[in-house]
Amino acid sequence: MKRSKLLGVGHETDENRSSSGISVLDQEQSPADDANLCSTSPICAAPLCRQFWKAGAYDDDLTPKSTIKSGSSYLHIHPKFLHSNATSHKWAFGAIAELIDNAVDEIQKEATYVIIDKTINPRNGSTALLIQDDGGGMDPEAMRRCLSFGFSEKKSISAIGKYGNGFKTSTMRLGADVIVFSRHMTDRSMSQSIGLLSYTFLTQSGFDRIVVPMVHYEFNFMTGSFDPLQTSSSNLSILLKWSPYSTEEELLKQFVDVGSHGTKVIIYNLWLDEDGNMELDFESDPEDICIAWDGKGKVKEGSRMALSEQHIAKRLKYSLRAYLSVLYLKLPKKFAMWLRGKIVLYHCIASDLIHTEVIKYKPHTAGCPEGEVDTTIGFLKEAPNVNVHGFNVYHKNRLILPFWPVVVFADSRGRGVVGVLEANFIEPTHNKQDFEKTSLFQKLVTRLKEMTWEYWDYHCGFIGYQIKKKARPPSQTPGSSNFVHQHNIHQFIPRKRLSDSGPTKKPPMIATVNNKAGFYSTSSFLKPVELIPQSFPKGFEQVANKKRKEQHERIQSEAPVVNVSSNVNDLGNNGEAIAVVNENRRLKSECLEYEKAEKELEYKVRQLKMELGDAEREFAGLLAELQHLEKVKGENYN
Repeated sequence: MKRSKLLGVGHETDENRSSSGISVLDQEQSPADDANLCSTSPICAAPLCRQFWKAGAYDDDLTPKSTIKSGSSYLHIHPKFLHSNATSHKWAFGAIAELIDNAVDEIQKEATYVIIDKTINPRNGSTALLIQDDGGGMDPEAMRRCLSFGFSEKKSISAIGKYGNGFKTSTMRLGADVIVFSRHMTDRSMSQSIGLLSYTFLTQSGFDRIVVPMVHYEFNFMTGSFDPLQTSSSNLSILLKWSPYSTEEELLKQFVDVGSHGTKVIIYNLWLDEDGNMELDFESDPEDICIAWDGKGKVKEGSRMALSEQHIAKRLKYSLRAYLSVLYLKLPKKFAMWLRGKIVLYHCIASDLIHTEVIKYKPHTAGCPEGEVDTTIGFLKEAPNVNVHGFNVYHKNRLILPFWPVVVFADSRGRGVVGVLEANFIEPTHNKQDFEKTSLFQKLVTRLKEMTWEYWDYHCGFIGYQIKKKARPPSQTPGSSNFVHQHNIHQFIPRKRLSDSGPTKKPPMIATVNNKAGFYSTSSFLKPVELIPQSFPKGFEQVANKKRKEQHERIQSEAPVVNVSSNVNDLGNNGEAIAVVNENRRLKSECLEYEKAEKELEYKVRQLKMELGDAEREFAGLLAELQHLEKVKGENYN
């Protein structure tokens, strides 16, 4: 009696692959063969629930008994592991981000785009998710490793992925099944591979371990066509039965738009929510992919709550376009993310801040520094009208914690304070939505809390709150204070004076470190903001302070002086003195009007610069679309 032999994920033996590293299905094996990788039973098929959080509920009485021979040295992975492994993703967008990470990691292999879009399952007309890039692609061996557990070929220190588990967890979190098409080209050869990881196939067929059917083709330069490699007919038959494509011709058509190299991932049988609706919403916005979010409610238009709901900190929770716009700290100009046929414009969170400071933080462990981290901190432009605060923590260019609230409000202390930093000295969790709770991480949490309180206490007057502490002078010794001031000082007019009597020391207005980031809303992936501290000439602060002091003394010497402590009767009899007092009041009133006008002009300048930034972003998007269309046109001509 013959039994099918499939590639068992997690097994590395010479018996379960051919000499070319290809899985084999239709080889005969003896009952005692220890490499027997699957067992099936026609009566034990587990019904597949379409709701993700219930799909892992197996009836143990119906599942087949393991046929592993006593004393076997092999460990088998049950299909239930695909589901339990995917539960690390609580959030669907986090799973999509894992797949985008794979495309971004391909930038070092000349990838120029990643496409995220809706596609249709031709077998039943249902909606499926498409993610495609033009990276280096995978040869047969790389495909086999991609669909196995724990294998990762990403050796670059800048690569986001490294565990060899993200593809499996993310695809199985989004849908029950995924089919992968990949084409790889070298100087001497070109190959294309198709692999299927199907939870539906495994459960409905009654397998008690994970098996992955794959087929591979190699380009024949003599005939100008792709010839199948040493692949069994059983592999192909399973693909045609359980994939969205019922013929080999339909399968191979999927490579038409891949080009000479690249990878296409199609996730189908997408999970449903508790109401029976698809978890990923493709219908609400034709240019976006959304998910239901309980916090998105109906609010009065123009209210403070409405402003908060419209902020990107809230929108990224249910809008994939908003989330992707801040997912990476910077991206090269040549790389574009296309969502539903439209480019995702890069949004720099640092450019949303005003009165920014750059704070240098030096983490230490066991007496050894782990590297210096620049944290940009400031108030949101909309503060205090929006209820948003927290730190955006990136790791290797990838956003891990968006608007992470490290403090809890107490009398509004900390409201509107937002920070941005890249923390490469701590390790993210496997789902890349949090960090491992190490001692280094706890120290960072403590320091970010201190930064928030200190920044608020010294700068809350800028947004209308009562100033808690007097402004600090710029640090003369970099590193001597946790606040490293590298800023320009502008005149600041407080909305409320601390006291009507006595001099009031005005805190300096801190301009952003990167002036372009502060005055242009460069929310385009083509213009990433790099936090580079400004350098001032030696003695700059002393000269600036001296000039301001001389100017103040000159104004004081030129202004008419009235001895308010003189005899009131003398003032009453001296019309000239009264005129001087009135003139002084008039001049003071004019001065306040000029200051107000100056502030309005500065605001208008910022608004015009923001409009210019919007125009630049729109131009960049159109230019990128034009370049892409020209590239596609050139490929069609070729």
